[in-house]
Amino acid sequence: MSAIPMHPIRNLSRRAALLGLGAGTLLLSTGIRAGAQQPARRFGGDAMPGGVRDDPKTFISIAPDGIVTILCVRSEMGQGVRTGMIMIAAEELEADWARVRVAQATGDESRFGSQDTDGSRSTRQNFTAMRRCGAAARQMLEAAAAAQWRVPVAEVAAENHAIIHRPSGRRLGFGDLAQAAAAQPVPTALRLKDPASFRYVGKGELGLIDNTGITTGRAMYGIDTRLDGMAYAVVARPPVYGGTVASFDAADALKVPGVLKVVPIEPRPIPSVFQPLGGIGVIATNTWAAIKGREALKITWNDGPNGSYDSAAYRATMEQAARQPGQVVRNDGNVDTALPQAARRIEAEYYVPHLAQAPMEPPAATVRIANGQAEVWACTQAPEATRKNVADRLGLAADKVTVNVTLLGGGFGRKSKPDFVVEAALMSQAMDGRPVKLTWTREDDLQHSYFHTVQVSRLEAGLDAAGKPVALLHRTVAPSIASIFQPNVEHQAPFELAMGATGLALAIPNYRVENPAARAHTRIGWFRSVSNIPHAFAMQSFIAELAAAAGRDPKDYLLELIGPDRRIDPTTLGDQWNYGEDPAVYVMDTGRLRGVIEKVAGEAGWGRTLPARHGIGVAGLRSFASYTAAAVQVAVGPRGELTIPRVDIAIDCGPVVNPERVRSQLEGAVIQGISLATLGEISFKNGRAEQTNFDGYELTRMDAAPREIHAHIMPASDWSQPLGGVGEPGVPVVAPALTNAIFAAIGKRVRSLPIRDQLAA
Repeated sequence: MSAIPMHPIRNLSRRAALLGLGAGTLLLSTGIRAGAQQPARRFGGDAMPGGVRDDPKTFISIAPDGIVTILCVRSEMGQGVRTGMIMIAAEELEADWARVRVAQATGDESRFGSQDTDGSRSTRQNFTAMRRCGAAARQMLEAAAAAQWRVPVAEVAAENHAIIHRPSGRRLGFGDLAQAAAAQPVPTALRLKDPASFRYVGKGELGLIDNTGITTGRAMYGIDTRLDGMAYAVVARPPVYGGTVASFDAADALKVPGVLKVVPIEPRPIPSVFQPLGGIGVIATNTWAAIKGREALKITWNDGPNGSYDSAAYRATMEQAARQPGQVVRNDGNVDTALPQAARRIEAEYYVPHLAQAPMEPPAATVRIANGQAEVWACTQAPEATRKNVADRLGLAADKVTVNVTLLGGGFGRKSKPDFVVEAALMSQAMDGRPVKLTWTREDDLQHSYFHTVQVSRLEAGLDAAGKPVALLHRTVAPSIASIFQPNVEHQAPFELAMGATGLALAIPNYRVENPAARAHTRIGWFRSVSNIPHAFAMQSFIAELAAAAGRDPKDYLLELIGPDRRIDPTTLGDQWNYGEDPAVYVMDTGRLRGVIEKVAGEAGWGRTLPARHGIGVAGLRSFASYTAAAVQVAVGPRGELTIPRVDIAIDCGPVVNPERVRSQLEGAVIQGISLATLGEISFKNGRAEQTNFDGYELTRMDAAPREIHAHIMPASDWSQPLGGVGEPGVPVVAPALTNAIFAAIGKRVRSLPIRDQLAA
């Protein structure tokens, strides 16, 4: 028998994938549904809109030549989901990786289940489903071979892209069996592989499925879309959230060579959720002409209710709120009694400003409308939300809108909000359906984002004579993400509070969390790791402050506050959300949190003698159903010059599908965490974001990056352990570990981010 030819993995466009599904193809489109009765409350993927699907006839196809195409329903923005999800199904299918391809699903949760790529849930919520898809397809192939050979199915087995009859050695390739396998019923009793026999999953040896396209420039991002007859557009948006166009004059804009049309965009009342904020669109024969036309517009803006928003003044308002009692959201013991009786009382306030996601590829989308249907090409994290919002604005049924998902040049939560796609749809509608690509410039991206919330934390602790905390009060003040969905929101949502505030397990008998009121004056959206960023910065910094007050080693003090190893139902901590996961399965395991802290401290050489003005800081947190810790080493020069010789970061996320991607995510989290801590800030004056480009909203450059980053993945006990999230948990621990290291180096506390020049002598 001749050797199987080795084909490099390539990406299939949606059109190519559909053309390949012809006669003789196994189109693996009915589903396996679990027969067990569902609980009253659903968790994980089952709780998501559309749920999680495990239908092999939807997700796997095999062509007559044996090429296996597996559908990916989540968006690829650098995290490796198009590799990881495909790897899981290919593993169970027993496919030859060289003959596996990936196709991207269009937006349709009724067919594909939940497609939102956020919350670090893609792998943890789809791991079992993708295994079931692969196993079901494998068993269908085995059944087809057994029927053809007229032998018991127990005598055949899949092995490296073929079905083998063990007694005789006969062999049939997947392509030879595709048509017959397609006629087989989908099995409900599945035989999943023993993880000990995994060839791909957990090995980290395959690289990114999109790597060749990305490194050669052939990969298609949203901004790369090209269609025949396409026009190009940009939008002049209200500079203040909730503002409107009072008047405009387009005469000069229409004189710009290449400008085709100027289109007013009707705003939706705030909170506008994912709909555009209004403004004036400029459509041209190229993007540069559209930008020059926008510059020539004469617009008078009505700034609306947020025209006086000043982030410096608002900080003072939040600080005053944090010094007064607020809505009690967790209350263990009796803080009011214990605090006054403490031998010593420590207080501190912490501040984190607004942040922008600022992905390297700004939002971009192309829309074409024809024959009562709209087709979208977009770098979106939320294909179904995109489809529904475009359909709503165009007055179409959702099934008349097709959303093609491109690669994303970063996302960090910004591209979950499809306002930019709706803008493109309105531009195409204004051009009688002609395809229009709408691009956001960097200035657009930074000034009209869904910003990460601004936040103040006030912490008060009472220590006994031995320096042990007997009471702790945490007041957290921040505008809520809920403010983009409903009016008059004044308090953080339970899921925001659970992230590093109510959802902590600390050995403190009297612990209260309060949430004073705060209203939003700009669009607030989720950002990589969300409220864990400010809450972890405050709490992990404050614990180090308590250690210093007690004259204790900060790492030892942190571990003592975590307490002995135990498994805790998160709902008993005041965390009813638990990242959407079943609290009986996804418990708070203090031993795992202790483990990552001890790991990074050991790897960093905690306790060793350091040169003058050098220090190491540590922080640890449970977030997104995983456990992470960071140990950051810093050196601070005599004029406040900050360098970072080394960062150790560890994660315990349970079983790991693709170790190479986990390491990359941790390394990226370190760089982003340092960037946010040292430089990140969006400030507002007169309702307007003051930063317009990367000269104002700076990112960490190569010369300021850590000299070494060591990422450590804690081994899982076994594959029955639930999977945790990976994309977000690495970020929140970086800033407090960094500022704790600065204190260890020069004795200066940093309680307000970004650090910038606070270290100058």
